Amino acid sequence: MTTTPNPEYDSPWKEALESYFPEFLEFFFPKIYKKIDWQRQWEFLDKELQQVVRDAEVGRRFVDKLVKVWRRNGQQTWVLLHVEIQGSKESVFPNRMYVYHYRLSDRYNHPIVSLAVLTDENPNWKPTTHNYSLWGCKLKFKFPIAKLLDYKGKLEQLEQSKNPFAVVTLAHLQAQATSQTPETRLEWKLRLVKGLYNRGYSKKDILELFRFIDWVLALPEDLKLVFKQELHAFEENKQMRYVTSIEQMGIKQGLQQGLQQGNIQQGQIDIIEVLEVRFGEVSETISQQIYAIQDPAMLKTLLRQAITIESLAEFQQAIALGISK
Repeated sequence: MTTTPNPEYDSPWKEALESYFPEFLEFFFPKIYKKIDWQRQWEFLDKELQQVVRDAEVGRRFVDKLVKVWRRNGQQTWVLLHVEIQGSKESVFPNRMYVYHYRLSDRYNHPIVSLAVLTDENPNWKPTTHNYSLWGCKLKFKFPIAKLLDYKGKLEQLEQSKNPFAVVTLAHLQAQATSQTPETRLEWKLRLVKGLYNRGYSKKDILELFRFIDWVLALPEDLKLVFKQELHAFEENKQMRYVTSIEQMGIKQGLQQGLQQGNIQQGQIDIIEVLEVRFGEVSETISQQIYAIQDPAMLKTLLRQAITIESLAEFQQAIALGISK
């Protein structure tokens, strides 16, 4: 019996980047992390990125994020993050990095730093430059990269690190290593999820990182029940029923069977149920705002926020922000 890994790794990586951008830089690019003034708020520039990037075709295996940050000297800089998901050796990759870089520089006239994370399984593929030379005209574009396979021999350090991207990296590596051994994958999935509690993460962080682990370390149906039973016993012993309480509400099933099938109403109901379980009575105003939303993608985002957000007031702000975009 083999397990079928979830091929849609781009979505969990995108969510992890949005939730833990400073930690991402600290983990993969620590020298750059130290150059940024984290007292000033960074900003994701999704609309600006989409103006120059036209690679939204179905089946793409990479994630792009453009982030505005402030250097310690007070100057503004834009950071272009490119995460190559489940990639293999690809000759056009360095050129794509260059094209995105010069398009952004040309359109917005801002300093751009292009970074790449490679998650493929080829240890010898580490492209860092795009070169062009003809008749004395030369171009060399160099960009920093991080390679997940470079962390393969550092599993103990990854398990001890409190940086969320140590968990992300470890989960992705084990997803690759256990693609044909479901029992081993079950062991690693339990080990990683239990480690979230032992690291002393907050409830919000545990739920965020559990979503990543659960997504990339997909289990066959017969082992899903074993996983849930063991996790339930573990949480009962810890008296911290974070994950299983969400599972019992059927949130995952609601996403898959509701939103993915276009069942907008079910998605709306799921959000309200989560808010009621966490905060008690939900006001008529919030309910009406939720029922007014007809976009499945926005409902999916709000459902995730309903699970992790700290208060109903913050949730209302999230709704307002989503509607204004």
